[in-house]
Amino acid sequence: MLARSRFIVVLVVGALLAVLSFSLQYLHLIPTNPVAEQRSLGKSRKRVNPVLHTDPPAPDPIRDTHQYCNYPNLSEHGWEGHSPADYRLLSVQVMIRHGDRFPLYSIPKTKKPAIDCILSEKRKPSHPLLAAFISHMALGGRGHWDASLGSLPRLPNHSTCEVGELTQTGVVQHLKNGDHLRQAYIKRHNLLAADWSPRQLWVETTGKSRTLQSGLAFLFGFLPHFDWSRLTVRQQWSTLFCGSSCDCPTRNRYLDQEQRRQYHQRIADTELERTYVTMAKTLGVATKTLRAANPVDALLCHFCHGLPFPCSVTQSTSNAPDEGACLTLQHFAVIRRQQKDDELERRKAGLYRRYAVLAAHPYLNRTAARLEKIARGSQTRKGTEEAAFALASAHDVTMAPLLSALGLEGAGFPRFAARLVFELWNSPEAKDKERKNERKRGKWLDDMFIRVLYNGEDLTFDTAFCRDHNRHSAQPLCPLGNFLSFVRKDMFNIVNATSYQQACRQIVL
Repeated sequence: MLARSRFIVVLVVGALLAVLSFSLQYLHLIPTNPVAEQRSLGKSRKRVNPVLHTDPPAPDPIRDTHQYCNYPNLSEHGWEGHSPADYRLLSVQVMIRHGDRFPLYSIPKTKKPAIDCILSEKRKPSHPLLAAFISHMALGGRGHWDASLGSLPRLPNHSTCEVGELTQTGVVQHLKNGDHLRQAYIKRHNLLAADWSPRQLWVETTGKSRTLQSGLAFLFGFLPHFDWSRLTVRQQWSTLFCGSSCDCPTRNRYLDQEQRRQYHQRIADTELERTYVTMAKTLGVATKTLRAANPVDALLCHFCHGLPFPCSVTQSTSNAPDEGACLTLQHFAVIRRQQKDDELERRKAGLYRRYAVLAAHPYLNRTAARLEKIARGSQTRKGTEEAAFALASAHDVTMAPLLSALGLEGAGFPRFAARLVFELWNSPEAKDKERKNERKRGKWLDDMFIRVLYNGEDLTFDTAFCRDHNRHSAQPLCPLGNFLSFVRKDMFNIVNATSYQQACRQIVL
């Protein structure tokens, strides 16, 4: 009986404690989630709720380098080809950076990275289109080639990669790029019909094998087994793709000033200087010799291909090379950190942006003229065959100023196989009489819109020409007129000019 009474008392006390606890929580007198509660050591008892995944991560040079490598074993995603319902895609203009390549510089007294540049579908990374691509390139003699392009190899072809040669990784990166845009533009929008005419496809590249081969890999992914006889590959003599408008003294002076700023930024970085001294001692070379060899270029190759960082090579008594001390990930991280710091400083200084506007204008001007011509032609029954799809295969020194000129400096330095896309869209056909009359009065431009995408991300409303456009208005896309005005006049505001010709001849203090 006594035990039963004690049991009843325990139940009653437990029930009272439960009710009290619930009441305190309900009145917020104790936290419901003690882990989330941030208590200070001072008198303040203010509750702070945790904020998850909203603050940008701290700069991490190694994570950024993984993104730069652009490993092709990951699935390719992007917003290319997406638009509001009933909009019609008229044209796509693409610039790519070449894919992964062998270094342009070698580090003194070290072995070169052991990378095979002969393509093989049996070696990773591979792609379902790789074997067919290799076979198709053998038929390239049927194509039409500008200048010296016809004498360049259409495939990487050395068992030990040569300086600047495109690797198999670089080929696969662009097969993936092309295939991704084929799904977006050919399958979804039928941008190019099976019987496309030579005038509908424009392909241009610099005279380097890595850009030519990258462009061909991209094109094969985009149009598998394309008809060589309908293809003309044109050469751009300048890495800026400036055509006949390359003469611009002011641009060169801005570049000189920017390079001096970069130099002073580097020598002022004491950690970077100590790192160069340590690396030079490790390899047994003079610090100035190592710095001139641009070691980050070779180290990027080792990093992106998962190879050990280079070691010093000495001759043993048997005349066989021996490996000595090695460079480390810590050395590499310091150099990459300084590069990221310099990107931020470059944006603050503003010199590079001025250079970029003058460097990128010729390409942007040709793109604007092409889009306007296509837009005008779409308003007639006859239409136009002007480059429904244009591909420019370029370099980092082409794409970086282009991004800056567009106001996309936050996009970062172009990774291997980066892609920048301009899409031209036509709004749904006007049905009311008033809008048809507006077209007759020359207001056809009101129905034309542009999108700008970088590596699949829609950055249209981050561009300098469309940042102020209300994307939630009756016009959900950016008006083409904004882009045309920007290229022809507004982009020169930063250099206090109203035209490219005026800007290129003014004096820089």
